[in-house]
Amino acid sequence: MSAERFAALWESLSPVGRVSEDGGYVRHSWTDTDLVCREWFVEEALDRDLEVEIDRNGNIWAWWGEPDGEGAVVTGSHLDSVPHGGAYDGPLGVVSGLLAIDRLRERGVTPSRPIAVVVFTEEEGARFGVPCLGSRLLTGAYDPAKALRLRDREGTWLAEAIGRAGLDPDRLGPDPERLARIGAFVELHVEQGRALDHLDAPVGVASAIWPHGRYRFDFTGEGNHAGTTRMADRHDPMLTLAFTVLATDEAARVHGAHATVGRVDVAPNATNAIAARASAWLDARAADAGTLQKLVESIHQRAEERARHDGTRVSMAAESLTDEVGFNGDVSRLAALELGAPVLPTGAGHDAGVLARHVDTAMLFVRNPTGISHAPQESASDTDCAVGVEKLTDLLERLCQ
Repeated sequence: MSAERFAALWESLSPVGRVSEDGGYVRHSWTDTDLVCREWFVEEALDRDLEVEIDRNGNIWAWWGEPDGEGAVVTGSHLDSVPHGGAYDGPLGVVSGLLAIDRLRERGVTPSRPIAVVVFTEEEGARFGVPCLGSRLLTGAYDPAKALRLRDREGTWLAEAIGRAGLDPDRLGPDPERLARIGAFVELHVEQGRALDHLDAPVGVASAIWPHGRYRFDFTGEGNHAGTTRMADRHDPMLTLAFTVLATDEAARVHGAHATVGRVDVAPNATNAIAARASAWLDARAADAGTLQKLVESIHQRAEERARHDGTRVSMAAESLTDEVGFNGDVSRLAALELGAPVLPTGAGHDAGVLARHVDTAMLFVRNPTGISHAPQESASDTDCAVGVEKLTDLLERLCQ
């Protein structure tokens, strides 16, 4: 696979959803932009004479071989993005999957098992707040009734969004028959760090995904006039929120973990008014479940202590929790042995982590020289991406025999 050939297919998708102000991407699931991305994938799959189907949860499957066959070898990723995210997170795995099909055919491979490239929906959770929603619904890890009650920031229900795209909301939910037909799943992804750059390696193999969770903190106080309320008389939830953000950074460093408050919502959100309430969302990740629990408990305790000082109130609720995922099955061991690539853990969640509880799964990473992800500076060279396609092809060839 040449770098030029990778770049040709990559450039056919890359303009979709790119925003002019910073060069990042806004590809939120079930928006018009996302539908264009989905149409692109369907057209590329049909150009390769692959059989395309959309499952009950909106995930798209492109099959080489009989979709109802047993022991299918599946690769792929997602096309949605975080707000103003990078180009490679998700789409790299989809583009690489299509090119791997091309390379298998060029090698004269006749697979004894069906092969599919899949696009999972709402992996980032950027629109409806639940990451890996498409794969979680597929595997039964998320309640479909609860999913239908999800709303985006504009108040659109998930049921409305998928209904407009032609899906039946009543069919949302587990798909055990489809899941049972998958014999192996491999997700190729851009590295979300700089370990491979430091190791001077274009491709790596994942060993595990750290346990992680998303938590909502709600702070309530007393709204009042910014110009007439004495400082001593205030019960300002923004003070409690600000303290909690600082406590989050400190706790993460103490526990050797990662914790981020990257989203807040304030009411009434006026310059000349003391806030009446504020909400903040915590993303917390650690190398093991025990450390994660201690980290979150520490942050919550510090927030409650500060709330008593400020005369405010705080509550915390977990919105999603994901246990540690170890890629230690036959497929991952085969990848580590056959590809000659470094093995490294990751703190980022992926659809592969959801499927790993049900299917023999592996993850491949392509070097990201900047180490930046979920931001426009995320990068990978065409040369490294072409190497990633070849490594993915090598693994799929072994698995489909």
